[in-house]
Amino acid sequence: MKRRDLLRNLSLVPFVGTVAGTLLPFESTNAASKSKKRNLFKELGVRTFINAAGTYTFMTGSLMQDEVVDAIRSTSHEFCLLDELQDKVGEKIAAMTKAEAAVVTSGAFSAMTLGLAGILTGMDEKKVEALPHLEGTGMKSEVICQKAHDIGYNHALTNTGCKIVQVETAADVEKAINEKTALMHFLNIEADKGKIMHEEWIALGKKHNIPTSIDIAADVPPISNLWKFNEMGFHWVAISGGKALRGPQSAGLLMGKKDIIAAARLSMPPRGSTIGRGMKVNKEEIVGMYVALEHYLAYDHDKERKEWEARIATIENAVRSINGITTEVKVPQLGNVTPTLHVTWDPVKVKITTKQLQENLRNGDPSIEIVGNEDNHISMTAWVMKSGEEKIVARRLKEELAKVSV
Repeated sequence: MKRRDLLRNLSLVPFVGTVAGTLLPFESTNAASKSKKRNLFKELGVRTFINAAGTYTFMTGSLMQDEVVDAIRSTSHEFCLLDELQDKVGEKIAAMTKAEAAVVTSGAFSAMTLGLAGILTGMDEKKVEALPHLEGTGMKSEVICQKAHDIGYNHALTNTGCKIVQVETAADVEKAINEKTALMHFLNIEADKGKIMHEEWIALGKKHNIPTSIDIAADVPPISNLWKFNEMGFHWVAISGGKALRGPQSAGLLMGKKDIIAAARLSMPPRGSTIGRGMKVNKEEIVGMYVALEHYLAYDHDKERKEWEARIATIENAVRSINGITTEVKVPQLGNVTPTLHVTWDPVKVKITTKQLQENLRNGDPSIEIVGNEDNHISMTAWVMKSGEEKIVARRLKEELAKVSV
């Protein structure tokens, strides 16, 4: 917009307040900031609930720490250059995660797209603008992935125009590698379902000079995963920021080799005409992600785990004595590594289906979300609950199961 057009449009905007105390539309007063606190979910008629399920995106991930919210609020009042902020924050995050470089992305999914884009284009801006149209550009076009690791989220990789080539064994990898191979991608949460483990995958990549990457979106805790795969030698690592790290739900991290991260950023905002233009992450989210990671690294994780275990024990103890009920606490080994309570029941003795139990808890007051598994089996975690909510979950679960137990 030309300067004269901008001035003309501003002249049409209604003024606020008196002539003596005129405010532009984007300015505010202390009085406005001190207005009565609103319950927007209630105003909008949006159901809120106790989250006994986990950090699912459709349940809006996790809850940000107060420090993160404060960081977002405090940085919302000033302008800065987006690239400069990414430079500074990236340096800090790289140091914390023992990576050569890092950048805040709009989630783990975009980190995967951008990481592959960086490998495909390097620092060639013409190639950056060409994505996802690879034909005739000289860019490579294939990503090798174990069959067990080729899940829906790999659409993040095919967004670049590449196709997935599935393999199962090391011999398959050797056969699949060719002049079109851009990347060898690994999915950590399905590591035990594939035939090739992390170290061998990296070794195969090194042997053929093919970059390797890994998706660890929900795989913290343990805290060591924040640097484990960087130190192991993956060329880039993608992780969600809105799960255990408790950063903004729309943020994530791309960590990896300096040249790849630099190239990936050419496909990121503020640059336009790129496949990553819509993957915008604002200044508040960038700082919020940095503070979230800083807070997570400083937290007492042994204490935190004991709190989770105590919450799960409260729920388990409330229902384990009900006739027909069996309980078991398991800790997943690869992702969402937190105490998880599994409750199963004999349908002859407990007359309720999994779906009915879910609906009863969902429609109660307060509303509670759990994970429904196969018939007569639910599971739940306590790591995203607020303190004291485990007692409510224990009471409500016991009520629902006891009244249908014979």
